[in-house]
Amino acid sequence: MEQELYPRSLSEFEARFASPEDCLRYLVQIRWPNGFVCPHCGGHDAWTTARGLWHCRTCDRQTSVTAGTILHGIRSPLTLWFRAMWHITSQKYGANALGLKRALGLGSYQTAWEWLHKLRRAMVRPGRDRLVGVVQVDETYVGGKKKPGKRGRGAAGKVAIGIAVEDKNLEGIGRIRLAVLSDVSSISLEAFIENSVAPGSTVITDGWKSYGGLSAKGYRHEICEDPKDLALPHLVASLLKRWLLGTYQGAVRRGCLPYYLDEFAFRFNRRTSASRGKLFFRLVQHLLAVDPVPRPTLLGLCKGNGEDEFDTDNAELGDHNI
Repeated sequence: MEQELYPRSLSEFEARFASPEDCLRYLVQIRWPNGFVCPHCGGHDAWTTARGLWHCRTCDRQTSVTAGTILHGIRSPLTLWFRAMWHITSQKYGANALGLKRALGLGSYQTAWEWLHKLRRAMVRPGRDRLVGVVQVDETYVGGKKKPGKRGRGAAGKVAIGIAVEDKNLEGIGRIRLAVLSDVSSISLEAFIENSVAPGSTVITDGWKSYGGLSAKGYRHEICEDPKDLALPHLVASLLKRWLLGTYQGAVRRGCLPYYLDEFAFRFNRRTSASRGKLFFRLVQHLLAVDPVPRPTLLGLCKGNGEDEFDTDNAELGDHNI
């Protein structure tokens, strides 16, 4: 059963992952549930070396269970990484770098920051299913240190974010998808919707002209005249703003913003999970399917001057304040 694949409490976690060997066995169980599969040739016959590597008998090459994943080349013990993942997923509203540094006793804030950003990249499963059924779509705007200024679409100094939300009617909100948009043109919005919503679904938007081509893309497009009818994207935008302010004090670099959105969606889509352990399990699953991120790339994405850092206390949805 799936429940057997994750710890259900802190005490169970500590007992189950007491040593690096325990963690390694768990990774093997998750990555190769039906037995070893060589990433080079697809072979199944292998033996383990004294260094804990798998030596494929077919292609005569060696690999590790973390090769080609977010954990590729890590130097810290696996037990510490597992504690980091448990800490992140057990915090209801997320974890910031200072909190992770204190919880794990890491040597520097920078180390905790890098670990968090690596793990955020594992919060989106490659090839995940798109939203289906009835989906409400709108945009929100994050940023803008300079006040006053133009608000809504076309506002300078702000970043547009696409929001797609499954409308489950009486069952409430379903899954969500978030993405940074280069602008609110038809090209950007249609690309966001095609990546987020399965064809044949009903997409509800406001009357913004850039949504005009959705019917030709295979969607049943409905337009609501009153922006208040797009209640679900409005709600998600409001929750996103509060989360950024409460967990990260509202300071977000432009290059890092997509990964904060991934973390918010990861948590939101699993908000009804009865066990924090299941979030831990999903994070481990995802990180074994995501390519490694070189440190220069990680640092480069989140560098920027003062204009790149947003005050998310100033966030807007469409032409309306949240």
